[in-house]
Amino acid sequence: MITVEEWCGGDYPQSTRLPDFDTSVITHHQADVHLVALHQQQMVGRLSLWWNQVPKLNSERLGVVGHFDAVDASVASDLLLQARQRLKARGCTVMVGPMDGNTWRRYRWVNDAGSEPLFFLEPGNPPAYVDYFLQAGFRPMARYISSLVADLNTQDPRIPAACERLQKQGISWRALDMSRFEDELKAIYQLSIQSFSGNFLYTPITEAGFLQQYQSVQAVVEPQLVLLAEQQGELLGYLFAIPDLNQARRGEVVDTCVLKTVAVLPGRRAAGLGAVLVAECHRIARDMGYRRVIHALMHASNKSKNLSSHYGQSIREYTLYQYDLDDRP
Repeated sequence: MITVEEWCGGDYPQSTRLPDFDTSVITHHQADVHLVALHQQQMVGRLSLWWNQVPKLNSERLGVVGHFDAVDASVASDLLLQARQRLKARGCTVMVGPMDGNTWRRYRWVNDAGSEPLFFLEPGNPPAYVDYFLQAGFRPMARYISSLVADLNTQDPRIPAACERLQKQGISWRALDMSRFEDELKAIYQLSIQSFSGNFLYTPITEAGFLQQYQSVQAVVEPQLVLLAEQQGELLGYLFAIPDLNQARRGEVVDTCVLKTVAVLPGRRAAGLGAVLVAECHRIARDMGYRRVIHALMHASNKSKNLSSHYGQSIREYTLYQYDLDDRP
């Protein structure tokens, strides 16, 4: 028999069938409750729920489910039923998942893995997890893709004119200055919260939280692959790419870099800058000896996907799911 209980600290239940889990993230991610599913004193599933600090979506009151793992469909069903009941009791109208609290952290399931292995910093999941959510009554809420640029000589014909226009405006771009890493990150943070504020399910993040995320990868950053575009000292846009270190872990030559983020100040002032930064990233990566660039985790309808479509082919698809909790017909 499976029981579902709240975990409120103390010894964490043992499990030989679930992936390793750092319980400190429950507090760090400010989860409102953490549930564990037990069978014969062994943990067979877990998830966390959020309802206080969650993304906004029109007039809906969101509840969020994340930190999810389950050994089989029966455990998943029990856990997700508990999640629905608890979130509805808190007045939530829509349950969203998987998401570890907000979109700055791990979220989405891989629903079409393709043939490419996981790249560096890409979240993965057992294929069955998609089925568990669908069987529990979830439906797709948003779709995302990653694409691969296999030929870094491919040109976007719009780029030369865009470069010339931006340079006439006094806009230039440079590599990240590692000697001023924290100061550079603070400027990137200020631009990010402006650039991303209109994104789907955007949640504000503190400067300290942002710095912590990026400082965790400082040791593996290649500064040439992080571009900052400025006009008279003001940051107007940036691009963040990083070597695919998963290749090294598999014993392969690292010939791929992962383009994680492109952000540009909203408005027409820097029109075309995102496309120019992407083209520059490809050129620099090629000159550094990379053969491929992965454009990572793009919302299926956003500008990044439009930029990527000039170069790459989709290698992976991901889905974020929702479950309607209210009783509307």
